[in-house]
Amino acid sequence: MSETRKQAEGARQAFFKLATADRSQVLKDMARALRDHSQEIFSANKKDLEAAEGKIAPPLHKRLLINEAKFRDLVDGIDQLATAPDPVGCVLMETELDDGLILRKVQTPIGVIAAIFESRPEVVGQIAALAIRSGNSILLKGGREASRSNAAIGAIIHDVLERHGIAGAVQLVTTRGEVAELLAMNDLISLVIPRGSNEMVQSIQNSTRIPVLGHADGICHVYVDQSADPDKAARIAVDSKAQYPAVCNAAETLLVHKDFPARQKLLEALKDAGVELHMESDFGQEFLDLVMAVHVVENIDDAIRHIHRYGSAHTDAIVTEDPKAAQRFLNEVDSAGVYWNASTRFADGFRYGFGAEVGVSTNKTHARGPVGVDGLLIYKYQLIGNGHIVATYSGENARPFRHRRVL
Repeated sequence: MSETRKQAEGARQAFFKLATADRSQVLKDMARALRDHSQEIFSANKKDLEAAEGKIAPPLHKRLLINEAKFRDLVDGIDQLATAPDPVGCVLMETELDDGLILRKVQTPIGVIAAIFESRPEVVGQIAALAIRSGNSILLKGGREASRSNAAIGAIIHDVLERHGIAGAVQLVTTRGEVAELLAMNDLISLVIPRGSNEMVQSIQNSTRIPVLGHADGICHVYVDQSADPDKAARIAVDSKAQYPAVCNAAETLLVHKDFPARQKLLEALKDAGVELHMESDFGQEFLDLVMAVHVVENIDDAIRHIHRYGSAHTDAIVTEDPKAAQRFLNEVDSAGVYWNASTRFADGFRYGFGAEVGVSTNKTHARGPVGVDGLLIYKYQLIGNGHIVATYSGENARPFRHRRVL
């Protein structure tokens, strides 16, 4: 048996143990341990940054950094998860089929999850915490550029889990060759979550029979309607693009109504923020940098058509003072996140109050948008009877079902 398969087998066994573990206490201990060993993490991250300088694309290098703000968000998110209600075992629906015959729809974990990601080593802590809260085991494969940072965070988490007897619940997979082996383990792994470049995500989607949750592109739009408040439009557009351009929820295209009176002021605000504007070109590009495509549209219909043609169904925003136009946009734009008078940068599990996220999904099934704990849960049906048999409800003298909703 290969080492990778042993890891997956161990993750499967830890998954069963997680059902009875005090997962809230595990998360509290995890947050405390990360705080206590923060300098080890920063030191490892500094070495990764130095080693990667000039060897990886600038957006990836930015994502590689763990600064004080990112670390604070990571640990605060774990604390938030620790105090959240336990979602496992929650009864979502209860129906009385007949006297003494009760059907329940109960929330349950998915099983063993494989997360494959580039840069962003804080993902190790975020996804590990979400997996523990939701009762899932997780196998984590990060990029070589973050190997020291990933190892430092992983070792701290491993020590905590080992004390709780569930060390196999979070494991790092370290070599590139093991990815193909993981993707073939549909007998042990129930879900794959990729976070990285378009090429990486598409390669994973095409290489496995295991369900894949995530998104390939983050091509987000800000549409400034003719009735938009000029100051509000500039503030939202600048934040959406320039607040942190190297991430998937940063806006890549600005759509402006032809009759918006403050177009020049809006464009100047973006230029003042250091944004390079590509006028009427490069639509559908994910720049992940201070670059933005700009397109002047005839009306809201034109804007919606453009988003559906060039967007990636991630997050799109309208800036307008017209509630009817806003409602049309919210209803008709088919994206995982659709905003009115707010920056696309809000598309984030921590900002949504999920504690953290394993990624953003543009899927149409199971989970969509920032995927937090709820997106790592599925359900099963439990039927409680007292000697009931189907023959009672079949044939000429069949007894009718009651089908009374209790919950």
